[in-house]
Amino acid sequence: MQLPAGSAADSHDLIEVRGARENNLAAVSVDIPKRRLTVFTGVSGSGKSSLVFGTIAAESQRLINETYSAFLQSFMPNLSWPDVDSLRNLTPAIVVDQERMGANSRSTVGTATDAYAMLRIVFSRLGNPSVGGAGAFSFNLAEGMCPACEGLGRVSDLDVNELVDVEKSLNGGAITVPNFAVDTWYWQSIVGSGLFDPDVKLQDFTPAQWEDFLHKPATKIKVGSNNITYEGLIVKVRRLYLAKDRDSMQPHIRAFIDRAVTFTTCAECDGTRLNPAALSSRIAGRNIAECAAMQISDLAEFIRDIGDASVAPLTGNLRDLLDSLVEIGLGYLSLDRESATLSGGEAQRVKMVRHLGSSLSDITYVFDEPTVGLHPHDIARMNDLLLRLRDKGNTVLVVEHKPETIAVADHVIDLGPGAGAAGGRICYTGDLAGLRRSDTLTGRHLDHRVRLRERTRTPTGQLPIRGADLHNLRDVSVDIPLGVLTVVTGVAGSGKSSLVHGSLQRRDGVVVVDQSPIRGSRRSNPATYTGLLDPVRTAFAKANGVKAALFSANSEGACPTCKGIGLVYTDLAMMAGVASVCEQCEGRRFTDKVLTYRLRGRNISEVLGMSVAQARDFFPSGPARVILDRMADVGLSYLTLGQPLTTLSGGERQRLKLAIRMADKASTYVLDEPTTGLHLADVDQLLALLDRLVDAGNTVLVIEHHQAVMAHADWLIDLGPGAGHDGGRIVFTGTPADLVATSDTLTARHLREYITR
Repeated sequence: MQLPAGSAADSHDLIEVRGARENNLAAVSVDIPKRRLTVFTGVSGSGKSSLVFGTIAAESQRLINETYSAFLQSFMPNLSWPDVDSLRNLTPAIVVDQERMGANSRSTVGTATDAYAMLRIVFSRLGNPSVGGAGAFSFNLAEGMCPACEGLGRVSDLDVNELVDVEKSLNGGAITVPNFAVDTWYWQSIVGSGLFDPDVKLQDFTPAQWEDFLHKPATKIKVGSNNITYEGLIVKVRRLYLAKDRDSMQPHIRAFIDRAVTFTTCAECDGTRLNPAALSSRIAGRNIAECAAMQISDLAEFIRDIGDASVAPLTGNLRDLLDSLVEIGLGYLSLDRESATLSGGEAQRVKMVRHLGSSLSDITYVFDEPTVGLHPHDIARMNDLLLRLRDKGNTVLVVEHKPETIAVADHVIDLGPGAGAAGGRICYTGDLAGLRRSDTLTGRHLDHRVRLRERTRTPTGQLPIRGADLHNLRDVSVDIPLGVLTVVTGVAGSGKSSLVHGSLQRRDGVVVVDQSPIRGSRRSNPATYTGLLDPVRTAFAKANGVKAALFSANSEGACPTCKGIGLVYTDLAMMAGVASVCEQCEGRRFTDKVLTYRLRGRNISEVLGMSVAQARDFFPSGPARVILDRMADVGLSYLTLGQPLTTLSGGERQRLKLAIRMADKASTYVLDEPTTGLHLADVDQLLALLDRLVDAGNTVLVIEHHQAVMAHADWLIDLGPGAGHDGGRIVFTGTPADLVATSDTLTARHLREYITR
């Protein structure tokens, strides 16, 4: 649908953007039709997110914040205006992104969607015996939670072997816990208690001494003329470390906790999180924990069979919600699944379901690659949901690369033509047919197809997996061919990740490169994460005859106001925090003195402001160029060296990790949907990279839905036939050509259609 650019008659039906310059946008002016589905396309780094999220959604949310009461606004700094001349006809914006749903172990699919709240009310009214109101079935309230695990379903324990070396004495460094080394304060509080001979090996302690050493509760002990408080090592470690938020810990403490803490299912509630009273109440023979553990598609049928008229409206709403989860391709999940374990794509689809039932209309919904993690078979479902949101009278803005979603758009806006400084301009606006006729990069690649390999590589051996039964896997045994490119595919929930990550994660020589968040604070950026900053600092120090530490934003040269972050963060307590550019350094992170030092005419802030492509020209050789070349190889030429890691997409995080791991002497690389965030034109570059890894003697195993990657593979392993308990089986192994010629799996049908279109 081609819309005219804002005539007087229809101007209120258009979001009018004029002069947008956020990030790399080059004074973009564009009209976006309201109450339509608009898809934004372009290569990674072309400016799509800067326009949609950084300009339109950001300004809408800023204007909403201004409507808060003066009292609330007194706690809030003013949100900065996006860099744009004008924005007209905005409606309230809701961003539905791929951010994980937090690490709170009390949050589940059921609590996040309110499905569990409805289920609790149903049990409070119909459960037999009756044990109380809805709170009696909540694992987050004292009246319903298991007292032993406090509603978590599991209890933590400490591996003593990770705390001490029993073959050493206290004086000999027996305690291996961080900050407990010989002569530290914590070490002295144990040795100074007088309860133990510090020269006796721990393995020679009496049972009573061993018990006191590990488990004695905080006790006042008189030592000479002083009173000291002594507590056992495990008691102290629990208090110092386990009671704190893991993400706020220093990296070495976090690594210790990951090694030392083990979690086991709570023996009292058997992992159900609930107390005996809640578990005793049943409907049709099932208690609420059993219902929450059911596959959502099965739970929907169970709820459908509840015919009691007293709860008919409630069960009707619950059934509709569960049916929506099934329709969106999440029927294989269960309500008790922890939110933190969902992939980015799953989390985004769960959020979407919440909005489908909303009574609000004329809202602007903003989606970030909603097809992430979806098999081609499931993309049609996602498209239908986007269209349903539109048909309720909403404006739907989608950043997307998949041709299947671009095809259902009412309107397409293509940005580019390149990334970073080479992008930020409108290359096309209009309908799909016009995009196809355009000479844009997106238009040229819409119908691009990767052919099946004419000759597949010959495996050099096998990596066996035997009897895999994690999650929904059904005693799966399969051989992974070595020395070739293998793609594992199947619908979402078929068992791909359970098979690959559950079976190969800890094997020698296997490097797993996934999309999980990169450990690090908001200070971390591509330069620090890849080690690039080290040769850069050294070059600056050598050129100016000063210390290298001056050129680290985490050290001596950092701006004292923002501590080298470039931004000042304000914690708003009751809502999301706000970041504003540091007024002292104007976002440059370093002191004025440090910024006077230059390397070939550029200061350190200007170098960190370069894209990878620009930095490759600035560092034509040496160790910095080696790292930059790896980043370019994985398609990250447009990334800025100083861009905070917290702003990277899942696909960008994975490719950045791959750039680092390519330097390792691994033999098997495992990649999880590496095409995430890649434009159609960039997929060929990724395939060339995978080929280089294999041709260098490595094995590459890829979990992927993109048909281009499937077609390019030497070997395919297809799981299914469906999701959840309808999956978990190997339905095909062989070459892509064999799959297309002989199989009738969902993957075979879509791959066959892809190569023949």
